[in-house]
Amino acid sequence: MTYCVAMCVDDGLVFLSDTRTNAGVDHISTARKMTVFEAPGERMLVLLGAGNLSLTQAVLQELNEPVDPDRPTLWNAPTMADAARVVGKAVRDVHQREAEALHEFGVDFNCSFILGGQISTKGKPNRSRPHLYMIYSAGNFIESSSVNPYFQIGESKYGKPIIDRVLTPTTPLDEAAKCALISMDSTLRSNLSVGLPLDLLVYEKDALRVTRFVSIDHDNTYFEMIHRTWGERLRQVFSEIPDPDWQTTANVPLQRPERELVLHRAPVATEEPVTAQPAQTLAQADKSKTQR
Repeated sequence: MTYCVAMCVDDGLVFLSDTRTNAGVDHISTARKMTVFEAPGERMLVLLGAGNLSLTQAVLQELNEPVDPDRPTLWNAPTMADAARVVGKAVRDVHQREAEALHEFGVDFNCSFILGGQISTKGKPNRSRPHLYMIYSAGNFIESSSVNPYFQIGESKYGKPIIDRVLTPTTPLDEAAKCALISMDSTLRSNLSVGLPLDLLVYEKDALRVTRFVSIDHDNTYFEMIHRTWGERLRQVFSEIPDPDWQTTANVPLQRPERELVLHRAPVATEEPVTAQPAQTLAQADKSKTQR
């Protein structure tokens, strides 16, 4: 599995991905999930992929070596929306070619992508701003917004809480990168299918080229500091939060009455257990009562 996250803030874009791939605990390796399409001064696009590695690589091959040379590519798509359509078309082409054979072997068509970047479109400043898209396995896509300025693919649940609490469109670019790294650290801590090294790319708005990129491994002092400090501060904050106060007061009891919490109460045994009578005897007893 993998974990990839991308953020779109006012100052630019942040992309972060791990490199672990696995097909069971005995088959763990590494492969890059981040691909950069860069024509300095004209366009800078980043594609993150997650899911079945053979499928994501097939989509990349389709993008780099299109069957139809007249078809739009990521190198000549006029807008970022058109670039997202190019990726979606490549996903559908791979699905058409591979899905049926995979289904016969019980393998799902599982791949998803995040595409972000900026393309220079002279005279149309609104369309030339950075954009971020999530592209699904059906080839359809959605764009980030001020309400949801980030996307995740892969093992997303462990790193989501910190992003939801911190990230907004006005978050400074370096703070967004820090947030992405903490999100990744939380994921690494809780999921063995995500692992180092990491690829971090930070794109400054209107640069139209890669401005900051780093490959992070076990020797990276900044990421090691984040790992250590984040864990220590979480424990510190946790210890500073008061424990529950179980002393009920007259005004605001902490807990509801005990009887409301009991869902099932076992029957209380009597000193002299009642012996069950045969069905026939009970019927006769009922008949006797009726006659009386």
